[in-house]
Amino acid sequence: MKYDSYVNSFLEYILYELNYSKKTKDTYYQALKSYGKFLEEKKEDFLKVNKDGALKYKAYLVDKYKDKTGSLNLSAVRSFYNYLVEIKMINSNPFLNIHNPKIIKKLPNFLKESEEEIILKNKDNETVIDKRNRFIVKFLYATGLRVSELVSLKVSDLNSDKTIKVMGKGSKERIIYYNALKNQELEEYFKIRKEILEGKFSEYLFVGKSGKALSTRSIELIVREIAKDSKINSKITPHSLRHTYATDLLNNGADIRSVGELLGHESLSTTQIYTHVTSKRLKEVYNLAHPKGIVQEKLKKNT
Repeated sequence: MKYDSYVNSFLEYILYELNYSKKTKDTYYQALKSYGKFLEEKKEDFLKVNKDGALKYKAYLVDKYKDKTGSLNLSAVRSFYNYLVEIKMINSNPFLNIHNPKIIKKLPNFLKESEEEIILKNKDNETVIDKRNRFIVKFLYATGLRVSELVSLKVSDLNSDKTIKVMGKGSKERIIYYNALKNQELEEYFKIRKEILEGKFSEYLFVGKSGKALSTRSIELIVREIAKDSKINSKITPHSLRHTYATDLLNNGADIRSVGELLGHESLSTTQIYTHVTSKRLKEVYNLAHPKGIVQEKLKKNT
């Protein structure tokens, strides 16, 4: 059997035996396709790769990728070799003790207060599609939803108490609030939605004229276009609105654990990146609350 045959067998194994998602299977396919090209260029037999060859591939990934892509690729290849060991094609996994490259965490890109006002403000003479797009931006900022979660929302998911039950990453369910949206804004959107559908039925909240749910790509283009129209120079994506949501909550007194739960983070360490962009607020809290803080000292002097 050739390399591709083993890869296909492995992908079927993780999909049907390990119950991995189709998205993970597709990610692994791309990673193993890339690895196959690397082996071909180096004239290496995938069944004869040793630890030295594994380290060379890691170095190649580190040089090629500066984000988590390299780490994902290495994980996929390691899993592939685990499979080869399991089916007794090789005796040991050369990638077993090769650690993933460290990912440099970038500070989240978020909107400044002045930019928020511009991007969320309605404009005169907007078309029905313009109004829909503006509401999508408002909804993303009000809820902090991932774009993949947004496009999956159905009208029936909106509850009368202004909560939404969301199924996030890893099939983890959480409650999201959208109190930041006024009832008038919601009512206006449903009028817009009805006009867009032109009599068609759709269970999805955010739709196009075809009646189908908008794609993640469509949402990305909508956000980018509104940012461009608002003369915002920094790169704004749906994820930027999620970062803005989190940063504003923390800057206005929310605790980091609660924000993590609202965002659907599995661990506190994922949320802690926001402490880098909320240091001003943390300093104010410290000065206000610490017994020896600046504000407390001034209060003592005045009493």
